[in-house]
This record gives sequence, C-alpha cells and structure tokens, in this order.
Amino acid sequence: MIFEKVNNITHKEDFIEKILIYIRLVEVLASRNNLVVPRVKDVTSAMIIEMSDMGIIDDSNQLPLLKKTLGDNYMRFISAVAFYLENKGLYLDKLDKLNNKKRSILQQEESNKNKPTMVDFFAGAGGLSCGFTQAGFTVKFANDFEDVCVRTYRYNHPELPSSKVLKEDIRKIVNNIEDYVSEPIDIVVGGPPCQGFSSANQQRIIDDPRNELYKYYIEAIKKICPKFVLMENVRGMLSVAEQVVEDYKSIKIEKDGQVFTYMISYRLLNSMNFGVAQSRERLIYIAVRNDVAEKKKITPETIFQEIEKECKKSKHCNLSAALEFIQPLEAPRIKGMTETDDKKTGMKINANEYDSCGNEYLKEVNGGRQLPYVFNHKARYCSDVNYEIFRRLEQGEDSTSPKIADIMPYARRNGIFKDKYFKLFADKPCRTITAHLRMDCLSHIHPYQVRSITPREAARVQSFPDDYLFLGAYLKTYMQIGNAVPVLMAKKIANVIKKYIV
Repeated sequence: MIFEKVNNITHKEDFIEKILIYIRLVEVLASRNNLVVPRVKDVTSAMIIEMSDMGIIDDSNQLPLLKKTLGDNYMRFISAVAFYLENKGLYLDKLDKLNNKKRSILQQEESNKNKPTMVDFFAGAGGLSCGFTQAGFTVKFANDFEDVCVRTYRYNHPELPSSKVLKEDIRKIVNNIEDYVSEPIDIVVGGPPCQGFSSANQQRIIDDPRNELYKYYIEAIKKICPKFVLMENVRGMLSVAEQVVEDYKSIKIEKDGQVFTYMISYRLLNSMNFGVAQSRERLIYIAVRNDVAEKKKITPETIFQEIEKECKKSKHCNLSAALEFIQPLEAPRIKGMTETDDKKTGMKINANEYDSCGNEYLKEVNGGRQLPYVFNHKARYCSDVNYEIFRRLEQGEDSTSPKIADIMPYARRNGIFKDKYFKLFADKPCRTITAHLRMDCLSHIHPYQVRSITPREAARVQSFPDDYLFLGAYLKTYMQIGNAVPVLMAKKIANVIKKYIV
C-alpha cells in the first residue's frame, strides 16, 4: 500500500512527503475554487475512519504519535482531511492514490480484467510501464534499485500493489522470481544498464563484468518464459548487438513438456518518429517466443516493420508544443529555493490554469483529459553569470557564441564544453533529455524565457502526462525523467505487440 501505519514507519521522509502531497492537493484545488481550508482543532470519528482508510492510523490512540511525527504539519493535515470530507464532490478521485483502501479496490478491479500482462525490470520512474498501461497492459511486477524511482512508480501506478513494486537488486530477485511472478506473463520489458562498451579488444564485450545486470535480465527471462521480450538501451549498445542476439538465440526453456526458444531482432529507433517532442535514439530489441511466432505467423522483423509503418502516421512534434499552455516562470536568483514553492518561480504542486489539451501534442500526452493540477513545474536556480548567458544566447547557439565570449566561464575549454550551454530550438524536436540534467540544465535553456527548462517541461518532452508526479528531491526529479523511456514511444510499440497477444 502507499502508506505505512504511523507506528510502523520504515521511511519517515517518504511518509511525510506523501502527507505534504495530500495537503497540497487539498489546498490547491480549494484555492482554485476560491475556497479556504479552515483550521480545525478536533478530530472527528469520520476523520479517524478516513485516516484509517488512508492507512495512516488504526485508531484514535495513534493520533499523538501522528502529531509528533508530522510536527508543524499536523494541523494542516487534519484540516485538509476535514475539508476533503466536507467537499468530496470537489475532489472526486483526485486523492485516491493516497488512500490504501481505494487503491486496494482499484487493484482488485484490475486483477479481474482480462488484459495482457507484463513485468518491468529496471523500471525507473515508470516510463515504459506508463506507455504500456496506456495501451491496455497490466503490470504484474516491477522493480528498480533506486529508492526514489520506486516511490514515484508506486504513487503513479495505484492499480499495482506496492508489494509488487520492489526496491531490490535484480541479482537478489532472479533466484526466487516465482515468489513475485506466479502467473503467465505476456511480455517482459526493461533496460538493463550496460556499460562495458569500450573494451573493443575483447571477443565478447557483453561479458564484461560491468554488464552483469544484463546477464541477470536474461536469467529472469528464462525463469518467466514470456511470450515477448522488449529490451531497450542506449545507442552505444550497438557495438554488442550481435552478441545480445547470440544470447537470446541460445535460450532454451523446458516447461510443461515443451522446449521454448526465442527469435530476436533490433532497431535503432528515434522517439521523434513516434510523435514525441524530442530527438532521442534508443536501441530496441524485440524477442518472440517460438510457439507464438509460429501460431501468429510473425517474426521480430515483421513487428518492427509494423512499428515503422505506424511511425509514418505520426507527425514530428516540435519543442514549442510541449512548452505551450503552462505557467511562465522566472528563475530563482537565490540559492536554496529549489524546494521552496513560490508563485513566480513555480511549485511542486499547483493549480492548472491552462488548457491540458491546448494543442494536439498535449491532447495526446494527457489522454484528452482536463487536469486540475500541474506537477513539478519549478524553475531552477540561476546565477548572475548564467542569467546573462541565457539572456544573450539566441536559439540554437551554444558555448562558442561570440555573444558570451567575454563572460563564458569555460572559454579555454570550448572543445570539451561546447554543449555546456545550449539554448533550445522552439521549432524543432528537443534535444535528448538526459539524467545529467540533475547536475545542471545549462544544456537545455528555455527558448523564450531566461532560465533552463523545469522538470515538468522535461517530462512533457518525454511525453509523460501532466498529472504524473515525480517524488523526491528536486534534482532527483530530473534524473528520473532523464532516464525514462518516452511514454508515447512505449505506448505505440505496445499497441503493435498487443495485437499478437489478445
């Protein structure tokens, strides 16, 4: 479940963050409707029941501990609960992700639906899962080793029990994978980290110890025996692509009196060809189990051909579409404001005063929904020097521009730091969003405003819907977004594969 009981907290920071999210969701929507959340002092029996349903307490005896845990936020929280109970019609399902009982009902409903099933290894914040679920798949198990990614995934995927989103090293999962995955799985997806590409003198680069996690991914496939496998990775993995093919072709699984093998192919695909507002190349492998290939008369090659055919129906989308219909912001000029909400510099959770479907790109990204909130739209701190650089540069200009030669901090090292500063083109797909944005965003300067792009703008470029909330510290939101597979890309690949499952 999303909440632990207050007397059994294992991650206090996570517990408090979700309480603060609840408070903001209540307060923001109240303010949007010109209402004020009044402070309450007494906790009613109805409030006890609501907090119990949320999974925070068992009964009123735990209120003193809750007050001690939340400190100054206790009064805001119980006031938010009281206001929600009096105004349920205003919120409808907007707080359901923070309610254990409602999540449990949703999970039961999901389990009764006859949907294609999937497992997501190295799931990160859930880009692949988000795209596949939008295409009609149901996730049965997901894992990642990064705590904040698991927290984000759990929050945004209420249809999946939190116990099925595991924070663990895959090396500790594979040997007892049946404890987590006990039913037939249609597809296993994931992007195992592979780093040993530089050792070109080795006959089997993929056997580099740095690529150990990839090997465990292969072992997981052998244990699960899915109908399909989708593996994604960076362009650099092309150097070992044929070795990966060898590994998949060597898989032989004896199960229920049958021997299962896999056919596999790969393509270097660019997200902009899927209608994503970003040029981002990913190496995609698709494997098909032999019995499925024979029954459906398909090969990985024919699936890729269908994917490429679908891509031709998608229009290239420029960065400008992702940056429309969202609040203009100013960059904070004082350090330490990244975790501080501010009307001018942005907020982690704010009311959405714009059209969620204001253009075709946003309409597709947000699924045609009008969303009352916008998440993670907070500008990043900008120093005086960087502010002046941002102001002077024109779209498409970088560190070598003569306009900033007199103030460029890395002028003597432009050969190395040419892309240290780059002002994005508005009328082209965005350059690749990367996890490096957590270090600095100088390579992704907003084309119109004197600042770098916000996490929400980066998430839009990655085609995440505006109500996909990234948890954790501000800089880690960039990391989660940068490591993700673009949602629309995942969805359109999933739609093709789904035809051969249902």
